[in-house]
Amino acid sequence: MNRDNIIGLILIFVILIGFGILNTPSEEERQELRRKQDSIMAARQAEQDRIREAERAAADTTDLNGMMPEIQDIDPERSDSIREAALRDRMGYFASAARGEQEYITLESEKLRLKISRKGGHLKLVELKEFLTWDKKPLILFEGDDNIFNIQFYSANRIISTSDLYFDYHIKSGHSLVDNHAAIGLNDSLVIGLRVFPDNHTPENPRFIEFEYTLRGDDYMVGFNINTQGVQDVIATNTTILNLDWQVDLQRLEKSRRNEMNVSTIYYKFFNDDVERLRETRDGTQNLSTSVRWISFKQQFFSSVLIADQSFSSAVVTTQSYDESREELLKRMSANIDIPYNARANNNIGMNFYFGPNHFNTLNAYDLKLEEQIPLGWTLFRWINRFFVIPVFNYLDSFNLNYGIIILILTVMLKLILFPIAYKTYLSSARMRVLKPDIDELNKKFPKKEDAMKKQQAQMALYKKAGVNPLSGCVPMLLQLPILIAMFRFFPASFELRQEAFLWADDLSSYDSIFDLPFTIPWYGDHVSLFTLLMTASTIIYTRMNSQMMNTGTQMPGMKTMLYMMPVMLLFIFNSFASGLSYYYFLTNVITFAQMYSFRFIIDEDKIRARIEENKKKPVKKSGWQKRLEDMAKQQQQQKKKKK
Repeated sequence: MNRDNIIGLILIFVILIGFGILNTPSEEERQELRRKQDSIMAARQAEQDRIREAERAAADTTDLNGMMPEIQDIDPERSDSIREAALRDRMGYFASAARGEQEYITLESEKLRLKISRKGGHLKLVELKEFLTWDKKPLILFEGDDNIFNIQFYSANRIISTSDLYFDYHIKSGHSLVDNHAAIGLNDSLVIGLRVFPDNHTPENPRFIEFEYTLRGDDYMVGFNINTQGVQDVIATNTTILNLDWQVDLQRLEKSRRNEMNVSTIYYKFFNDDVERLRETRDGTQNLSTSVRWISFKQQFFSSVLIADQSFSSAVVTTQSYDESREELLKRMSANIDIPYNARANNNIGMNFYFGPNHFNTLNAYDLKLEEQIPLGWTLFRWINRFFVIPVFNYLDSFNLNYGIIILILTVMLKLILFPIAYKTYLSSARMRVLKPDIDELNKKFPKKEDAMKKQQAQMALYKKAGVNPLSGCVPMLLQLPILIAMFRFFPASFELRQEAFLWADDLSSYDSIFDLPFTIPWYGDHVSLFTLLMTASTIIYTRMNSQMMNTGTQMPGMKTMLYMMPVMLLFIFNSFASGLSYYYFLTNVITFAQMYSFRFIIDEDKIRARIEENKKKPVKKSGWQKRLEDMAKQQQQQKKKKK
């Protein structure tokens, strides 16, 4: 590796470090974020306490030992009337709907299994039937009482929460329920409505709030509509929004909890605008004050997305991480959403849920920019992945090859494309190597530090006379860099590699382990990745070969040690990364070895030396830049003479 390559690498590291420093929040920003998080947590806790209290009150309306123990000795008929009065005082028009028995309706398609709770009318469980978790269990995106989907509104000066109400259900189209269960085929669909009726509902004058779910046999998208009819005198007439509180505990689904944590966050798309997200590596809150098209609770390879047919008025989104003691949970995702509502008319508020994989083609087919949740890198790197790597990868996948073989073929294709650039880099190094004796002579001629400017002028004159550009090797290396970075982003985000085995790796999207350590090494982990070891060893060999074959004598002091330290650093960094990525870099190194040996036979250094000698004999016109450099040197020499 010559000096130009080293300078290029150093500049890259400086840029990355500078970017990290510039994006580090100030102490004031951190305090403001903590304040917002504390406020949100306090409000959420108060809301959960209120909901639990309401649930206990509703459940105890038929229990003499419940909410009103002081009436146990009262006549039963009178105690029932007291409870009824208390319930009506609290629930208003929805007192009758606050009483009922809990039931669950299970709907299944070829892709999804949904469990809908009659209490609250919301999804209690979502299972993706085509996939399994890393430990071969059914893949459940969320389930349990801690997951909330609750709509609030004002009615008769009371706050009513749909989570307190019991919904009646009926099939609107499709298969009928058998024991509260229905399954549909690939080409079928099913529409189920869950309705809650206020007390002033009558068959002649129907009044209801309806949650309508549409399940399709071969789709990850679930239709969800909020329909209202005849409730203009039930819901407050000044109501312009319905407040939706959606909270989900993300389940651990992948082998590496840390990697999954580091890419799980909330994505959202503003109406007619860009897709944005909360920071993955720290908890945060964002007030989305303008119209929002969709909000996604995104994990490494799967997402739960709520999509408006039109838009949501605004929203507040929050992420909160669980500590390592809750190893089966990742983060608490929360979205408090304002849904536009017309209090003077019947409403049909159209939405959809997406419960499915973060597979690029699958998401892209919906034409909602959902695919932008997949972290393929910044603009240039994303273009490389989107318009080259993914199409080629999918084409090779159509031949039903093992994914390890696909990565091998993809690596060979990329190296063939980059072959001219690699050739030009080696040719530049060969020219510099031929000039090494002349450079050594200049170093001997100007050994003193105060002669550094003279030595630099002499070197530039030598390069000019020999027809060699010392920077020509750096540009080709920079042209290769975008592909290297694009592949760095592609492999950990590639859904196709999930749970795909190759050789000793059981999952190319996660780390491979040939030995699990009984302890954890800081910065390294508790396992030994063989692909990472192979990548590191091949990088060290490549560094040594490159130093021997392309040594131009221009390396800076201490740079050799730094070159060998970098592979050791990669050993620690890549040990927990996707094994497919380490395998790709290992293959890249092996193919590069073959290229370097082929270049030794293709490039004739004797011919290069002869051409340089011919160039030296030709008259050279000084460039404007070289003339300015010489003028600067003369001025410095004159200033030194004056000081003496």
